Amino acid sequence: MIKLYWSPRSRSFTTLWLMEESGLPYERVLTDISTGAQKAPDYLKVNPMGKVPALSDGDAALGEAAAICAYIADRYPETKLAPAVTDPRRARYLQWLFFSPGCIEPAIIQIFTKIEIPTSTAAWGSATQVFDVLEAALAKGPWILGEEFSAADITVGSGLNFAVRLFKMVPSRPAFDAYLARCMARPAFQRAEKIAAG
Repeated sequence: MIKLYWSPRSRSFTTLWLMEESGLPYERVLTDISTGAQKAPDYLKVNPMGKVPALSDGDAALGEAAAICAYIADRYPETKLAPAVTDPRRARYLQWLFFSPGCIEPAIIQIFTKIEIPTSTAAWGSATQVFDVLEAALAKGPWILGEEFSAADITVGSGLNFAVRLFKMVPSRPAFDAYLARCMARPAFQRAEKIAAG
């Protein structure tokens, strides 16, 4: 049985949404970060970083939301959450799958902390560049790869949900609003949101 270690109102939302989209049976293991449960020795065996989310599947265990998305989509191809390795769209899929942790999240931190970082040294360029590039990609729609929803939409959609909708750290744009509306209309998103609320 797949076990998803999660905590309410946290970055666990991405993987809750993933598992709800997958249709796979899974067990949710509440890991209450408000009590420090993520630092317990047993939990650190699953994720040595002591963060949520984390996932175990038989002998496999991993943390990091995008990695969990990649693992589930590849390990369980019947979920149809990723193009096949031989599909030319696979390259763009991988790029966007990791765009959220590699670009959106650092850009949000840059905005929140108001730290000035030269674009030549910041791996994500600049917050403005991140959201301009994302806007251009989403304007084509309906999903990040076109007509087919994928795990990349889960990571990108979760990142935008936090940045634009929940924390209002990034100004809304028409392409973001339309994309988020499509994400929020998905039954799996709605179920994950209810679970994540605690």
